[in-house]
Amino acid sequence: MIEVENLHKSFGDNHVLKGISTSFEKGKTNLIIGQSGSGKTVFIKCLLGLFNPDEGSISYDGRIYSELAPRERSDLRQEMGMVFQGSALFDSMTVEGNVMFPLDMFTKQSTSEMLDRVNFVLKRVNLVDANHKYPSEISGGMKKRVAIARAIVMNPKYLFCDEPNSGLDPKTAILIDNLIQEITQEYDITTVINSHDMNSVMEIGEKIIFLKDGFKEWEGSNKEIFKTDNAAVTNFVYSSELFKKVRQMYIEERN
Repeated sequence: MIEVENLHKSFGDNHVLKGISTSFEKGKTNLIIGQSGSGKTVFIKCLLGLFNPDEGSISYDGRIYSELAPRERSDLRQEMGMVFQGSALFDSMTVEGNVMFPLDMFTKQSTSEMLDRVNFVLKRVNLVDANHKYPSEISGGMKKRVAIARAIVMNPKYLFCDEPNSGLDPKTAILIDNLIQEITQEYDITTVINSHDMNSVMEIGEKIIFLKDGFKEWEGSNKEIFKTDNAAVTNFVYSSELFKKVRQMYIEERN
C-alpha cells in the first residue's frame, strides 16, 4: 500500500499539488484522473520519487520516503515498475534486450537466469516468439505489452502506468487494461495508473482519485462514480459518450 498525507508541491509561484491525502491499495488498480493541468503528472512523479514534495509524506508499506537513507531509496526504486506513455522502448534493442535491460542493470543474475525471467514475463503478456523483433517491427499494442513485461521483470511491489492506452484503438486499449488488472491481482501489486481514458475508469477503476486544480476533488470506485453528484466529476466524465450511456442505464435501473 502507498499512503499519501497532505502532499504539497510548487514550482516557483505555481502551487501544483495542494494538500493531497489518499491511499493506493495493494492488489487493486488505482487510477488518477483529471483534466490537463490538474496535477496528475506531478503527483505520479512524486510517487515515483522523481520530485520531492515541499510538504507532506509518502509511505510505501510503512516506509516514509523522506526518512529513508540514499541506499534505502535506491532499493525502494528497484521495487517500482514503470510503464511510460509512449512505451519508451530502446529502438536499437530487440524485445528481449528491452525486457532484459533492468535485470542487466540492477541484478547479478547470469545470462541464462535473466533469459529465463525474460521469457517468463513475455509469455505472461502473451508475447511468445517476439524475442528477436525490434520495436519498429511490432504494433503499438505489442509495444505496450513489451513495456509491461519490462516493468514487471524485476517482480515489483509497485507498478506505475502513465497513460498506458495512449495511441491505441479501443479494442487494444481494453486488452491492455485487462492485462494490467490481471497482473496486479495475480502478483498482488500496488498499481497506480495515470489516465484520462473513461473506458479505463469503467473497466478497471477499483479506486479512482479525481484531481482538479491540484486538489483531490473526489475519490471512489468505478461503481460509485455513477452515483456522485459532484459537479466537477460529472463535467469531466460526461465528455465520454460511453459514460453517458452507462450512467443513464444506472439511473433507469435505480428508478
